[in-house]
Amino acid sequence: MNASLEKTPKKTVDASGRNPQAIAQTILDGFNKHYSLFREFSDEAKACFENADWARVGEAGKERILGYEARVKETVENLNRHFPEAANHADWWPEVKASYIAILMNHLQSECAETFYNSVACRVLHRDYFNNKNIFWRPALSTEHLHGLNPTYRSYYPPTAGLRRCLLQMLVDFGLSNPFQNLRRDTRRLEQAIMSRRAKTWKAHPNHQLQVLASLFFRNKAAYIVARLVNGDNKQALIIPLMQNENRQIFVDTALMRAKDVSIVFSFSRAYFMVDMEIPSAYVNFLLSIMPGKSPVDLYAMLGLQKQAKTLLYREMHYHLSHSQDDFQIAPGVRGMVMAVFTLPSFPFVFKLIRDHFDPPKTSSREDVRGKYQLVKFHDRVGRMADTLEYSNVAIPLNRIEPDLMDELRATAESSLEIVGDKLVISHIYIERRMEPLDRYLANASAPLRRRAIRDFGQAIKDLAGANIFPGDMLKKNFGVTRTERVVFYDYDEISYITDCNFRHIPPARSYEDEISDTPWYSIGSNDVFPESFAPFFFANQQVLALFKKDHADLLDADWWYAMKEENQARKQTEVFPYPVKRRFSVRYGSET
Repeated sequence: MNASLEKTPKKTVDASGRNPQAIAQTILDGFNKHYSLFREFSDEAKACFENADWARVGEAGKERILGYEARVKETVENLNRHFPEAANHADWWPEVKASYIAILMNHLQSECAETFYNSVACRVLHRDYFNNKNIFWRPALSTEHLHGLNPTYRSYYPPTAGLRRCLLQMLVDFGLSNPFQNLRRDTRRLEQAIMSRRAKTWKAHPNHQLQVLASLFFRNKAAYIVARLVNGDNKQALIIPLMQNENRQIFVDTALMRAKDVSIVFSFSRAYFMVDMEIPSAYVNFLLSIMPGKSPVDLYAMLGLQKQAKTLLYREMHYHLSHSQDDFQIAPGVRGMVMAVFTLPSFPFVFKLIRDHFDPPKTSSREDVRGKYQLVKFHDRVGRMADTLEYSNVAIPLNRIEPDLMDELRATAESSLEIVGDKLVISHIYIERRMEPLDRYLANASAPLRRRAIRDFGQAIKDLAGANIFPGDMLKKNFGVTRTERVVFYDYDEISYITDCNFRHIPPARSYEDEISDTPWYSIGSNDVFPESFAPFFFANQQVLALFKKDHADLLDADWWYAMKEENQARKQTEVFPYPVKRRFSVRYGSET
């Protein structure tokens, strides 16, 4: 598994340097190094949790994301050094691919290794690869038969051992070095939570058991136990967040069993988990059994394997295209000044291109915008920023593009377009889960849902501020509402760090002339922000604004923002729970010991 990239390849077969087996092995060596390092980051996350080193958790997450591209680059350089003619001989690559398949047999991460091969081959060949038979357009190997050195999950049997004893043993088996604050209290609370979800007619079937994934899921300040209660044909999710008190004692924070709560924990608007997986596909299959509404795309991404998520989404898109008839069209809603956005109505994603030019008052460049999207990728998204998958050279059939959309793309983003045969190839594009824009949602929602969304809109801004993110453009059209009715930010071209902003009160007008002037009577620096001026961005309707102010009047106060800036400068990590606070055991059961 720890094969080195510097392993000397086998001698070439002929003078041209052709050796498919050695090329394939070199690529697999690169992947093995990548995945070995990937697992090391997961091991480090456990140490960070035990040592309460929360800052390092964030840094390790960034390094892990960057690691994939670094290993691809190393592998390409290794191939160019040992097999310089491989880039000029596409005819070699069918044999390379066949050799790669042969050495992938029984490889425990074969699906991810195929994706790594694609990344390398596309860099080496320098070809339009979107329909190239030399890459893995479809998976070549099944992962269902794979068995590692250790079982993917552990099973416990309440009918024989008792539920509480099983829960206690489950907590102990993870072998965390820190002591539990009160293990018996936590197991009692867990048992209560589980029993409260059972119907009065519930009875144990012969197969009743508690199945627990062998590795903890680490993110931010928590370690999550991911489990399922099996009874007959039913599989009930059980997600258990573990946290630490100020004395480094571990406690169970809650038990999540409701489908909505579980889905939000694994939302695309959150940071990726750190989890040690010998067989990633086995973890994904386990998660799919308790979250049938999620797709493998979502789950591979949440497990930190975003390149695999990208591969699956691209395959999913093309499969969908072959089984649908609707056309790509301009996305409904207010058109953005920075992005050209389109959608395929029958496919639950949107496609975003950076425009070639931005109209005033926008002053940023295309590279600035790409940098903002990268920032979000590396940042803790605290459940309030959408994950966006970035692609190069995406091919779309020309006959599936509405004329209005084609005209729009040519007028706004022509530098990203190329027509190759019967396809439109887009050189750079972002794809993200489709959400209903907040302004459209509020216009159509019932009064109770509207009030809840207004409240959550303000909370979303506060959660972002706690994570050192200032949205910049806070118009409602830049926020969306998810399937779980959470408000999420998705327009990143004006985001900045809270710590880079200078929050100011608007100075009093010096005269009546100042008040009626079209221009401010005070100086404005490039980083100056005046929260008192936010009200029109939030709600122009005064009645709705008054409703908003009931919960979030502090968002219009520069002092509140300055306090958030100081907290972020002091590197105080605000606790943002990926589940309702009312679910916490400390709220549900009080401070009992």
